[in-house]
Amino acid sequence: MKRIGNRKTTGKPVHWVKATVSIAVTLAAMPLTHILARLLKDGTTGVEQFYAGMGMGLVGLGLVVAGVFVKGDVRQSLLGLFGGMFYWMGAIDFLFMYYAERFGTRAQLDPVTGEIVSRPEYLILPATFGFWAMVMLLYLFCTANGCNFLNWWQRRFFGRHKKEIAARPMTRHTSIVAFMEVMTMLWTCYLTLMFCYDERFLGDHHPITLLVGMLGLIGSLFMFARLLRYASWGISLRYGFATVIIFWIAVEVFDRIHLLEGLWSAPLAHIDQLVIIGLSFLATASGLLYNHYARNGTHRHETGNLEKTS
Repeated sequence: MKRIGNRKTTGKPVHWVKATVSIAVTLAAMPLTHILARLLKDGTTGVEQFYAGMGMGLVGLGLVVAGVFVKGDVRQSLLGLFGGMFYWMGAIDFLFMYYAERFGTRAQLDPVTGEIVSRPEYLILPATFGFWAMVMLLYLFCTANGCNFLNWWQRRFFGRHKKEIAARPMTRHTSIVAFMEVMTMLWTCYLTLMFCYDERFLGDHHPITLLVGMLGLIGSLFMFARLLRYASWGISLRYGFATVIIFWIAVEVFDRIHLLEGLWSAPLAHIDQLVIIGLSFLATASGLLYNHYARNGTHRHETGNLEKTS
């Protein structure tokens, strides 16, 4: 701790244990819900799959609603997060799968290997874009909230009128907040990836698709650095989930285009991808340096003013 003029400044503590546990909880919960959904799929046929998905979704909703009545930020956050993942895998993912198979939607295959690269349920997910935009309209114009993504857009759209247009938050129940975080983040990320993969829009190997993957990687690193600053277990758990989901965008894109395998085996055949990766890191480094010097300049200016008045 040091004294500047009449003020004291302290460095913010970092919370490695909380951040690591929060990441681990999400990384454990995601495969568990996927495994359960797979067991239900393999163990049911026909309309039984519909009921299985609805049942899993109802269990998720039950967890979320229970979180409204329990005490404690951590328990409410966990019930909201787990309830959200159960609901997504059951009432959304599972039912999309059921109707895609029922009406004969075909999977997208790799033209070279013949392997499935996109399952049928994901191919029809972009049809929900209109519903997604409707929900985002509500959050943008009618809620003051703590989401950095939504707050950024509100500042861009509304400027100094932000507090007038989105004046108040909704009634806050932590489990509902965590549940909607799961829903909106998974929905947004899936839509983004599916539009990127679609050859009629961009395609797997389009530079923008790789750029989306790089944004996921770099963004998750910044988010993890911020996660380390959260002292509250509840906030850490909710933000940890968001960090993993953004990181998973990079995992999905890099795996889809076999980036690491290609760069390792034949780097000279992927010059365009190397350029995009290099420019992404260069732009990030430039932004960090600019912010660093801007903060130092402001700090020196404030220190000079304090010294003059002391």
